[in-house]
Amino acid sequence: MKLCVFQGTFNPMHNAHLRVAEFVLKKYNFDKIIFIPAFCPPHKDSDPRYSTHRLNIARISTEYNPQFQVSDIEFHRGGKSYTYLTIEELYKLYDIDGKINFIIGTDAFKHIKTWYKTDLLKKRVRFLVFIRENDFNKNDYAILKEDGYEFEFQDLEFADISSTQIRQMIKNNETTDGIIEKKVREYIDKNELYKN
Repeated sequence: MKLCVFQGTFNPMHNAHLRVAEFVLKKYNFDKIIFIPAFCPPHKDSDPRYSTHRLNIARISTEYNPQFQVSDIEFHRGGKSYTYLTIEELYKLYDIDGKINFIIGTDAFKHIKTWYKTDLLKKRVRFLVFIRENDFNKNDYAILKEDGYEFEFQDLEFADISSTQIRQMIKNNETTDGIIEKKVREYIDKNELYKN
């Protein structure tokens, strides 16, 4: 199986996430893209009250594409959601063709050497890196290539929208049309999420 993983806080998942997933699905002809909402992100502050809601929102957001799957693997494991542990579990669950591909933004990838068991992780995945800043310089990442990280930069235009902005829009009761799915906004409003 040609597998790609999209792991993140997804607080909430939005259309830029889906655009990225659709882009790599078409470009690399993956059999499946697995979205993995982090139960407890090690590098971000995340309100634990929203964990299950983030998982539900990811499921609602991706239901339109049969090649998209949402996994609760990190919810079952509990504790900090370390990528290396998740990747190792996926290798046990699936018959992987080559390496697992891993979607990541430059904002996170530039700190990859600080990740848990990064020297083992880099042997298990190929990173599909999306540019998340306006002053991007490919040469800044040459050291990672020298250190054995396998990665490819993706040429999808940078969409300058963040989950932080979306949460603020929801708090201000602004429209999120075209930014998150209509069903997602209905779920958020019904459960009174991101209001304080």
